[in-house]
Amino acid sequence: MSSLLSGSRRYLAVWFPLLPCDRVHRLRRRAGGTPDERPLVVLARVRGAQRIAHADRRALELGLRPGLTLADARARVPDLSIEDENPAADHALIERLAGWCERYTPMVGLSTPDGLNLDITGCAHLFGGEAALRNDLRVRLAQAGFSPRTALASTPDAAAALARYSPGGVVPSGGEAAAVRPLPLAALGLDAERITALARAGLKTIADLADRPRAPLAARFGADLLDRLVRTLGEVDSPISPRTPLPELAAERRFAEPIGRAEDVLGTLQQLAGDLASVLEARGEGGRIFEGAFFRADGAVRRIRVQTGQAMRGPDALARLFDERLDALADPIDPGFGFDMIRLSVLAAEVKAQSQTRLDGEEQTDERIAEAVDRLGARFNPAKVLRFVAHESHVPERAAHTPPYFSGPASEASWTGPQPDDPPLRPLRLFASPEPVEETLSEVPDGPPRRFRWRRVMHEVAHAEGPERIAPEWWKDEEGAATRDYFRVEDREGRRFWLYREGLYTAETGHPRWFVHGLFA
Repeated sequence: MSSLLSGSRRYLAVWFPLLPCDRVHRLRRRAGGTPDERPLVVLARVRGAQRIAHADRRALELGLRPGLTLADARARVPDLSIEDENPAADHALIERLAGWCERYTPMVGLSTPDGLNLDITGCAHLFGGEAALRNDLRVRLAQAGFSPRTALASTPDAAAALARYSPGGVVPSGGEAAAVRPLPLAALGLDAERITALARAGLKTIADLADRPRAPLAARFGADLLDRLVRTLGEVDSPISPRTPLPELAAERRFAEPIGRAEDVLGTLQQLAGDLASVLEARGEGGRIFEGAFFRADGAVRRIRVQTGQAMRGPDALARLFDERLDALADPIDPGFGFDMIRLSVLAAEVKAQSQTRLDGEEQTDERIAEAVDRLGARFNPAKVLRFVAHESHVPERAAHTPPYFSGPASEASWTGPQPDDPPLRPLRLFASPEPVEETLSEVPDGPPRRFRWRRVMHEVAHAEGPERIAPEWWKDEEGAATRDYFRVEDREGRRFWLYREGLYTAETGHPRWFVHGLFA
């Protein structure tokens, strides 16, 4: 059966058959010293015995295959280099390789535990065609010490099967069925038990399944067998799941000679921001989260994000934010041998309202504040830039909270301020928790304090205003909550305090307590 797909999408599958051994060899080369020329095997404990889980090319040429016990392997090749299996390190490596492959396309999916799928639709022309892209990837990975096998097809399943179980190559659109027919059933990703059952039924290749009536196969071996079959034959496309969310927009620059100077990097980011700005302006949008990806010539990738409080698209302002962010990094970006590619992405965008300028051409105050906050977020981390937000509560410590500025609107409550020319009713900042007054002399039962001792210092009160009575929030049923009478007082040295007496005399307590809740500037 020929493929039913139009071939509109193209996928490049990359398989690393020697990934654990390649990882060990790379670590040893970085550590320096005398190269170890002995065959390398990576061991895993299976049913109480140490068996070969992976072998490098030299060991495979000597007949050491996965599944062989260590004792048998040493009987054949006494002088072996041995390492224990480390799946976590292997997974971390395949994750880094996936990030590196994003230089070719942002749509990179994992095909665990040792493979990748790249959706290169619309990207191949940047490298001179599909074959040139595939060759560039293979050469770069080989130079980095890996032994990849690759294949190109119109479905990810067909490409992955060809990369793992055939010499690979570029399969033209519509040629998937013919290309995968000779492959063994293991290319479908079936478990060993079903492969054995199918072999007993005389079915050993994908062609054997493709030529049989499918309803009996599904009834006997499960519906997912047919699902895997039609996807591998290229009859149905199943798009990959990118390991990172796709950006709203992206622009990139590739360099014939790697760059490393800070001014060149910032200049490139500014140019890319200009490219994105024209698209955002046409859409009436601005970016809220931007990411710069720096691809080093040696394969390392570093990503830097900046977040803005309002939608923006100005190239100059965005370049300044990245300059602040790069300058504030605890672990500065090391260009190494230089960056051969830089990509700027818009991860989040929203409608941007038209800004109103004053008659003298100056920016509105709100925009200048937003720009200052954006720079603070770029330098100190967006989570550390907080703002005061009103909350619907008459209890002072609950009337406001400080969420991150970039978290978006948190409340529709409004601030209640004093009338013009009136003094402030409450301090701008309160203590994290009210501090008890050690000693108080006051008029009873409801009068202000005449003197009080706080933090071991006695304060003589010269002026006092109040009380402002605040009852507990009864609907919250808080045990032990009492009425508070707040006073604004000033001592003889001019220091101003915000105190309260907790508990109504005789009605709630026989011994009201005093606390300092804040200080006026």
